[in-house]
Amino acid sequence: QVILAESGGGSVQDGGSLTLSCTASGDTISSYCMGWFRQAPGMEREAVAAIDVDGRNSRAEPVNGRFTISRDNAKNTVYLQMNSLKVEDTAMYYCAARGVRKGSGRCNTSYNYWGQGTQVTVSS
Repeated sequence: QVILAESGGGSVQDGGSLTLSCTASGDTISSYCMGWFRQAPGMEREAVAAIDVDGRNSRAEPVNGRFTISRDNAKNTVYLQMNSLKVEDTAMYYCAARGVRKGSGRCNTSYNYWGQGTQVTVSS
């Protein structure tokens, strides 16, 4: 059982920066693939960035070049550095964890554990 807690959200102006943190308890994240998602009011949840157990990462096209996902297994924490924030980045941001397939080491398809979210609001 992994319990995830996000922090670092807040209100910033267009062009500003924020760093979100996701700290895990109950288990070590070193054996989990991690991801960040967001959901704006009236919109579906969308993937923002993901990182596997070896540190390979990916980002959704709308945030590519502006957001960076990283992990510090020693601190059991995953980060989302967000730069050049835009009004359209306003959303609740969620951290999630998924396990790894035995043998292949590849990330499972589905995320099993989710945090409660942290609000990010970008104003013009």
